[in-house]
Formats: sequence, structure tokens, C-alpha cells
Amino acid sequence: MTTLTENLPTRDYRAHARPAWRRVLLTRESAIIALLLIVVIVALASVRNFDSPLTVTYLLRDVAPILLIALPMTLIIITEEIDLSVASIVGLSSVMTGLLTQAGLPFPVAAVVAILVGTVAGAFNGFLVTVVGLPSLAVTIGTLALFRGIAVGLLGTTAITEFPEEWTDLAKANIPGTPIPVIIVPFAVLAIVFAVMLHFTPFGRSLYAIGLNKEAAQFSGIDVGRTKFLLFVMSGAMSGFAGVYFTLLYSNARGDNATGMELQIIAAVLLGGVSIFGGRGALHGVIAGVLLIGTLGSALRLAGVTSDIINVITGVLLIVSVVSASVLAWLHRRRVAAVGRRKGRRSAAAASTNP
Repeated sequence: MTTLTENLPTRDYRAHARPAWRRVLLTRESAIIALLLIVVIVALASVRNFDSPLTVTYLLRDVAPILLIALPMTLIIITEEIDLSVASIVGLSSVMTGLLTQAGLPFPVAAVVAILVGTVAGAFNGFLVTVVGLPSLAVTIGTLALFRGIAVGLLGTTAITEFPEEWTDLAKANIPGTPIPVIIVPFAVLAIVFAVMLHFTPFGRSLYAIGLNKEAAQFSGIDVGRTKFLLFVMSGAMSGFAGVYFTLLYSNARGDNATGMELQIIAAVLLGGVSIFGGRGALHGVIAGVLLIGTLGSALRLAGVTSDIINVITGVLLIVSVVSASVLAWLHRRRVAAVGRRKGRRSAAAASTNP
């Protein structure tokens, strides 16, 4: 029977012969965490009001939807797929939350229905990718426009701003005695669930196997189609939840809510060490990547830098991250090839001296 590793000559993990401290510390994830700490230290020392508790509160509130959606996005990209429709699902979920609340439904019911709408949207993406067999890039570019068009069509150019005060207050509330928003509590729980699922279960190992070599994973008994379908459903559900939170946080339901957020999410995931080619990545690196982009943007805004310059800096970070990963992979392949050639020459020399 063909094994998984026999089909992965060029896209496999590095050998685990290195010392454990090198495998833990000398990684892209550790580099992103170190860069995040450097940015925080520099900002604390040089940016006025960066050390204010209010800064921490607004920073975490702003990145919370990105953190939530980055969890399933990480899993999707590890399998060498992508979902560009997440921000449109956030907008659609926001509109559904507003319309149902305006129609008189209790807010919890409206929120659950909005999350279900997001789940159905994710399932639609998964169906087109796994059953119809279309590329996820093409599918989610199309559904990006489709879901956004539905959201704008349902609400037009108007906005719904009346929501139950107890729920909007909860979305803006902090954990008592801290500057940390309450939304970080469900995020922390979800992050632990996703981390355990990805790094400590057979399901998580199957995601890496699919990203490394889909055909080999299929032959080893992994149901690739069902696995990817579940990931898109997770992405839709999490985007729906983020849409409900987004609506409450800003007390605003509009069809164009969260426009462009998909690029921030993908940038953070790739910056956090997940390979766009699949088969590699870790959640702690992704979380650090989201916080790095959010912290850098917050510090630059406090320093008076315009949004255009912040976008340029974020784009440069992303390009450097992707290029550096490709360069490191190329250097690794060359080093492995060189070692193989040296071993071959030694074997040939030994054979010639010992006929």
C-alpha cells in the first residue's frame, strides 16, 4: 500500500533530528511573536498614550472579529484552500441581525438566525468546492460578490442602529477590573478548541496531510471532500458570529459592513506562518500575526500616520513574509540536495575502493 510519506518528496516537514529548543524557538511563529514584542516595547517607549488602558481596549475590540475568523481560515489555508467571502458573510449576518431585530424578534433569536445564515453561506461555498469541484479561489471570489450583493439588496443604503441596550453594552463591556473586552473570553475558549483540534487530534493531522499532498491523503483513508466541506461550514458559522458582534459593537447594521476585512484576515494568517501552499502553520503564530498587525496599526495611528501608509506597511509585511517563506524553503531544498549529493559521492567512493 502506498504510504503518505512516500508521496511527499519535496513538501514535507523538516527532520526532527534538531534539538527541541531549536524546533520550538527557531520557527516563523516564534519570529512573529518576537517581532510583536519588539513593536509593543518600541510603541510603549515612543508613542504617546499607547500605554493607556483605553488603547488596549480599542485595539482588542477592533481585532476581535479578525481573530475569530482567522481560526477557521487557518485550517482552510493549511489544506491549500482559501475563503475570500468571509467579510461578505459578516456583512450579510449583520444585515440579518438588524432586519430581524427591527421586525420584533428577540435579539438572541435574531443572532442565532444570523449565525445560521452564515453557516448556510459557508456550506454553499463548501458544496461548490468539494461536490461540484470548483477551485476555492474562484468560488469565494464569486460568493464574495454574491453575499455582499444580497446584503446590500436587503437593506439598501440605509442602516439599522436600534438594538437592545443590554446587548450593545455587553459587546462593548470589559472584563471587570481589566481593559480586556468581554469578547476575548469566547475567543479564548474557541482558540483553545481550535488549537486542540488542529494540533492534538487525528482530524488536525489530516488537515496537514491534505495540504501536503491531497492525493496521498485520499489514498491513506482521509475523506478529503468531507473534511474541506466542514472547514467551510466552520468558516461561515464563525463569520456569522463575527457579524453579530460587529453589529453590536458599532450599533450599526449595514450591507457594506466589514468591507475589505477578508484581506486583513488572510494577511494576518500568512504573516503568522501559515503557508499559502498548504501543509504548514500553527494557531499561536496566527494569533500573534493578528495582534502584530493590530498593534502596529494602533501605534501608527496614535503617532499620526495616515491609513494609506499603514496599509502600505501591512502590505510590505505580508510580501516579506511570503517571500521569506519561499526563500527559506528554496534554501532548505538546496541544502537537502547538497547533502544527498555528498552522500552519493561518498557511497561511490567507498564502492570504488571496496570492489
